[in-house]
Amino acid sequence: MALSDFIPEEGQKKIVDAIVAAEKRTSGEIRVHVEPQCKLADPYRRAIEVFNELKMYETRQRNAVLVYVAYDSHVFAIIGDSGINERVGTGFWNEEKDTLAAHLRQGDPVGGLCKVISQIGESLSSYFPWEKDDVNEQSDEISYAE
Repeated sequence: MALSDFIPEEGQKKIVDAIVAAEKRTSGEIRVHVEPQCKLADPYRRAIEVFNELKMYETRQRNAVLVYVAYDSHVFAIIGDSGINERVGTGFWNEEKDTLAAHLRQGDPVGGLCKVISQIGESLSSYFPWEKDDVNEQSDEISYAE
């Protein structure tokens, strides 16, 4: 099954545009990874695997965020790198998780992902404001695994 079976090409563009817009408010890096099946029993642990496979830990401030969705398994996770986790509380991602869960239940992955990406950008801007010499350290494209 292709990514476009879950998120049509127009929706993929909206998500990438949301990432670009969010990263204009923060030096943080945001990525979305989608796959049909969660390859582990725990989506959080799978998100950590994907985070490492994508080498998201290679940001200067360790301020990358991964939004992981396994659509056929009906699970997702949102994780941040150590630079973020050192500054925020354990409930930091709760609003984003609730927002994404509601949109996924309604069959609106594009709207949910775009909204969550915007919220992440806003939240990170107070901890990691955009800098004049900011470099895009991670791809803005959606990554996908079969």
